[in-house]
Amino acid sequence: MKRKQFIKAAAGTGLIMAAAPLISFKPQDGTPFDKLVVQEFVRVSHGKMDQVKEMLEEYPTLLNVAHDWKNGDFETGLGAASHVGHKELVQYFLDKGAQANIFTACLFGKMEIVKPMLTAFPNTLNALGPHGFTLLHHAVKGGDDAIEVKEFLEALGAKEMMIPVFS
Repeated sequence: MKRKQFIKAAAGTGLIMAAAPLISFKPQDGTPFDKLVVQEFVRVSHGKMDQVKEMLEEYPTLLNVAHDWKNGDFETGLGAASHVGHKELVQYFLDKGAQANIFTACLFGKMEIVKPMLTAFPNTLNALGPHGFTLLHHAVKGGDDAIEVKEFLEALGAKEMMIPVFS
């Protein structure tokens, strides 16, 4: 980028940022959320419970939105809290009605969910969650509560904790 282009881009960004408080990011009549709001929600969902609660109070339908980090790397608030092992925040999402999944079941050591799912859909063993984190990663993050699931996944051949989604 040439200097002139950079200055124009920076000036334009500055104007947008200055006007941001005047712009409503709340979806109106079925329009999608602004990408920046979704990104911020997912970012704070990695562990900032107070901010998650504030955002969900203002925008309850953020509960199941996903941010696209590119290359097929989609992440919801639940996915963010799950892969970092923040069980309290994950439980908060579930109590609010978030869409539970096998990664969350691994985090909580829910063998009664994980085993039948992998029996019915064996290739799910290699499913990638946000940022390429695997089922095994989530079970490890689950600690003592998820040891049985961790050992089950390893017995099925799970070895990787993360498989990069960016090449």
